[in-house]
Amino acid sequence: MTNNEQVRLWNDTYIQIVDIRRRTMEQGERLVDYQLPACAFLYSVRGQSQIWLDHQPHDVKRFYLFHGSKGARLTIWAEEELVYYVILYKPILVLQREQELSKPTSLDYPFIQRYAFVPVRPITLLEMTEQMYKEWGSLTELSRLQVKTVFYQFLYECIRQREEQELEALPSDFAVLARNYIEERFDTQLTLAVIANVFNCSEGHLSRQFKLRWNVSPMHYLSQVRVGKAVKLLEQTHATLQEIAEHVGFPDAHSFGRSFKKLIGLSPAQYRKPKDHDLDLPKVMQGFALQENQTPPYTDIENHFQYIMGRELSMQRKTKLAFASFAMSMALLLSACGAGNANVSPSPASTTQETGTATNSESTPAEQKTRIVSTANGDVEIPANPQRVAADQYMGHLLKLGIVPVGVREFMLQESWLEKSGIAKEVLDGIENLGDFPMNLEKLTSLEPDLIISSINENVEQYEKIGTTVSIPYWEELSTPDPLEKFRKIGSIFGKEQEAEQWISDYKARVEEAKEKIKGIVKEGETVSIIQIGWNGLYVLAAEGGAYGSSTIYQMLELPPTQQAMNMEKGFEIISMEVLSEYAGDHIFIYGADDVGSETVLDSPLWKMLPAVQKGNVYAYGSSGEKSDEFVMDDPFSMDLQLEKVVKVMIETQS
Repeated sequence: MTNNEQVRLWNDTYIQIVDIRRRTMEQGERLVDYQLPACAFLYSVRGQSQIWLDHQPHDVKRFYLFHGSKGARLTIWAEEELVYYVILYKPILVLQREQELSKPTSLDYPFIQRYAFVPVRPITLLEMTEQMYKEWGSLTELSRLQVKTVFYQFLYECIRQREEQELEALPSDFAVLARNYIEERFDTQLTLAVIANVFNCSEGHLSRQFKLRWNVSPMHYLSQVRVGKAVKLLEQTHATLQEIAEHVGFPDAHSFGRSFKKLIGLSPAQYRKPKDHDLDLPKVMQGFALQENQTPPYTDIENHFQYIMGRELSMQRKTKLAFASFAMSMALLLSACGAGNANVSPSPASTTQETGTATNSESTPAEQKTRIVSTANGDVEIPANPQRVAADQYMGHLLKLGIVPVGVREFMLQESWLEKSGIAKEVLDGIENLGDFPMNLEKLTSLEPDLIISSINENVEQYEKIGTTVSIPYWEELSTPDPLEKFRKIGSIFGKEQEAEQWISDYKARVEEAKEKIKGIVKEGETVSIIQIGWNGLYVLAAEGGAYGSSTIYQMLELPPTQQAMNMEKGFEIISMEVLSEYAGDHIFIYGADDVGSETVLDSPLWKMLPAVQKGNVYAYGSSGEKSDEFVMDDPFSMDLQLEKVVKVMIETQS
């Protein structure tokens, strides 16, 4: 949608002002994960702060203007006294214009877009904002008309200043919008098809993007939201199960009870019994949503601004940390004394020592408190023997080195290799869930980490305010670094070079055995290509820097890539079906063959005409849909599983 079309849409939209508030936050005060109850402009006019809009961070100094749609998530950390205004409004398309548009919820609509910028004429916007705020305080209809008049002037000035700076809206976070849509309409008869239709995409794309962002499918998240609402009703009312089921969106009490028991481990009736059942509840009861529930500072009905500052008492937090430390120690002791099925053992980075220094003769000398390590952002002084490590990536790397982190990004705790790793459940249960990128800063602070590992440079500054942070980029622009070198790097950070080299040596021996098993399948002079079926086309993975197992296929097993794969500057290229034959090798590894929508590729004449397809030299080896697998990551556990899977599928296909 062009700028002119967006302006035309504003002209065809009725605006209802919902609320206008002025807010002052003291230094150190926080507003955590607040969900906007309506479309909103937020205008910061004084003070310095960190503001996240839909998890995108902004370093705010004085004047800064934000726009977000209903349901957008807002977090504010005031680094000094902060003053800002919030203008909440509701856009209503006129009937004739709505009928002309095929998708009334299009992501291109200006009142749904998310953007933030520093105004070039901030005082002009400030004067309009203050005038609206002053008039809003009057209760006369004339003053409300004046507010709406000034709002359109304010809107005009925003559009003009953005155009002068040639600013574009920030990319809409598709998964965030879909999640917000579910949370707003959980009590209706939602299906995957209905949600996909709202956002004009395929069901497969919706599922992939949602799970990639939140590590849960849309329908499973819908059940979580509904059950979470039902729990409150069970605790706070005497409504019947049928009444509760209908209220939260289940068709009947039977389906409600089935979903409730699947998530909670108890039937609704058992949960409601007046007994001390809390200690017996499964872990899933500790949270239903993708983010912790926060009491919103706005209420949808009264529009009263209420700031809620939820803090743990110091004694409570220390007690929880002490208990967690004790549980972790016991879990490690049990796993070490067990039958030897766990691949993780206590290490200086995963157990607590009174001295706080290394005692292992192969590690750092006891008198050395810190050491210097080289990172992507320069040299960093870190603890010589970190005791409490938190990481937004690399959990598999850490565990393979014997380091049990105290907290990791949520996706790490549900990676596919965990079930086959042999790591004791008690060890994994002791690792705190720190949410998505960036990790939940409040939770991260409560863990008191002495070393934080960041895989994204943009998040380093936030983490450094909490503790010593080391940056190890997972991606290099659109390519992935060599996985063995990445493992070496992490080993060097913790002084575990010897352990890293030992695994690499053992892994290379397994690679040589694998080469012997597939020897002769790819004949001399033949080439191999790797194709991933995506929602918006085909991805051809590069010979170097690709993801989804390409390093296992090309670098480790040394299967010969096509010339096109060797010439790619990035880790992949997106191609159309018409040029597929130019990229296809004599053998094709295809990722996503079982995903929704893959039949449009696999059943097409262009695909069936490929020589590799006609000769049966096609190896379907993974899925990026609901069944995300060991090819998503490149940690040591995943790489072992990738090697096993690639060899197996090649042998089975050719047998």
